[in-house]
Amino acid sequence: MIDRRTCTAALLGAATLPGWAGDAGTERSAGRNILRVPFEAAETGFDPCKVSDLYSTRVNAHIFEPPYRYDPLALPVKIRPLTALALPEVSSDFRLFTVTLQRGILFADDPAFKGRPRELVAEDYVYSLKRFFDPATKSPNVTSLEDEGIVGLSELRERALRDKRPFDYDTPVEGVRALDRYTFQIRLKAPRSRFLHTLCAVQMGAVAREVIEAYDDSMAHPVGTGPYRLKAWRRSSLIELERNPSFRPVFFDAEPAPDDTQGQAWLQRFKGRRLPFNDGIEIVVLDEGQPRWLSFLNGQVDFVRVPPEFTAQAMPNGKLAPNLARRGIQGDRYVNADFTMTWFNMEDPVVGGYTPEKVALRRAVGLAYDIEREIHSARRGAAVPAQSPAPPGCFGYDPAFRSENSAFDPARANALLDLYGYRDRDGDGWRELPDGSPLVLTMATQASYFERQIDENWQRSLAAIGVRIRFNTAQWPANYKAARAGSLQMWSLGSTASVPDAQQAFNYMYGPAIGGGNLARFKLPAFDAIFDRMTALPDGPERAALFAEAAKIITAYMPYKTHVHRILIHLNHPWITGFRQSLFRYEVWQYVEVDSAARERALR
Repeated sequence: MIDRRTCTAALLGAATLPGWAGDAGTERSAGRNILRVPFEAAETGFDPCKVSDLYSTRVNAHIFEPPYRYDPLALPVKIRPLTALALPEVSSDFRLFTVTLQRGILFADDPAFKGRPRELVAEDYVYSLKRFFDPATKSPNVTSLEDEGIVGLSELRERALRDKRPFDYDTPVEGVRALDRYTFQIRLKAPRSRFLHTLCAVQMGAVAREVIEAYDDSMAHPVGTGPYRLKAWRRSSLIELERNPSFRPVFFDAEPAPDDTQGQAWLQRFKGRRLPFNDGIEIVVLDEGQPRWLSFLNGQVDFVRVPPEFTAQAMPNGKLAPNLARRGIQGDRYVNADFTMTWFNMEDPVVGGYTPEKVALRRAVGLAYDIEREIHSARRGAAVPAQSPAPPGCFGYDPAFRSENSAFDPARANALLDLYGYRDRDGDGWRELPDGSPLVLTMATQASYFERQIDENWQRSLAAIGVRIRFNTAQWPANYKAARAGSLQMWSLGSTASVPDAQQAFNYMYGPAIGGGNLARFKLPAFDAIFDRMTALPDGPERAALFAEAAKIITAYMPYKTHVHRILIHLNHPWITGFRQSLFRYEVWQYVEVDSAARERALR
């Protein structure tokens, strides 16, 4: 799942969070157990088919429901039914998945339903799945689903593209069909032993066709069956969720590991309690690290992912700071299942291409960049070098694997550039392209303190090899839109795994994903062949070896320079209980109990 590597926007005073904190926010939350959440970047919208950014997905995870979910406390992950009645019936060849839904699940009320309760039925999942393949939705997730090989859906998409006609939702498709009102079936072209993880994805949440057809902007009108519904939205500023009055009785249960002391305590406290535990969510977008940190210290948000520049204040030497501990603040520190990266647009005339001199330029840029300086200066030690895109905690991650991605070797970078004709011909200290024209790299960026530190590291690193770089600053959603359109030359961002499998990370390099997740627009048949084999094979030594092969190709061609796996620190105030941002799981907020009276006493 694409996320931000950092934050943006002008510095804000912690006492006046935009559109939310201060007297107005306090008045709005008075007497209710509202969970106050900070976001590091702006959302893009709330249509599960149309978004892939981390922040929109976190909201969608609490509004929409896929058939299955991950246990809220179990690690390794365990899959549980959500709207399904039980785990699916799966054929012995892993090609046929049959899902039976619970009866009586209702969508949140909406005018599109004309005053009548609207039950979730099998056709809703059939329709929701088809939407990914509708060219009109421009779904960034369609390639991942095409990789699964659902019979007939790609063909239906190709027909709409070829005939230039609207996608035909009413044409029966063998690969996804409702057997009756509460049962649907998915048929795959080839075995997919991990397909059950797809059925856990937030993007697989059911939408109602009436709602989608009733509104021109589906991103602004989310209507699902989950525990919350959208109450208010000020784009890039404030998101308010409230309890969904139509949400069915769902009761807390979990299977924490025997040695998970905190999880076992929460199980004893919450087991059998009806969800959600709070009355609603108020989300404020705080792009800049300092106001986000101060808003937590001042009690205006209930938890925070510590901005890298405040790591030493939060957890010096990996332990919670004594002044925070005295306030009852609790902390969690872990290596996240993610990787950060800088990608090069492979269609760009300067940095793109597959010829030796273009490959040499990208590899030289990668070798010149000082990862250790980024870790120690910008991230304050809260990261480890990434050797490949494979995220820790996922199948395919090998802690023993080593690659050039972590290497810092300016001497070798200079030698590569010299060898392939990138020389300083006019004696001004800056290299030119082999044809003698100026060599200037252009990187998209955002306007935060942290981002500026990363940009300064890039500038300093490349100056050491005589390469100029300039930065174009915009908000993250604008950069992401431009990236998908192929109009950026370079950009840095992060990706957090939503399933315990590394193949999702390598989808960013898969040729058919160009225009979606493959922002670098990298297309190499040898890599695509390895990716296709990964998809087909069951987990085991043969599949694990493919991840190393894929990583070597990415390192050799360098469409992506992987940077780090982030060490995340989450802190929460003592007036909330049950908060844990676990790996691979986005539905978190309904499990958090808020003691608003304790919060008010603490903040007097």
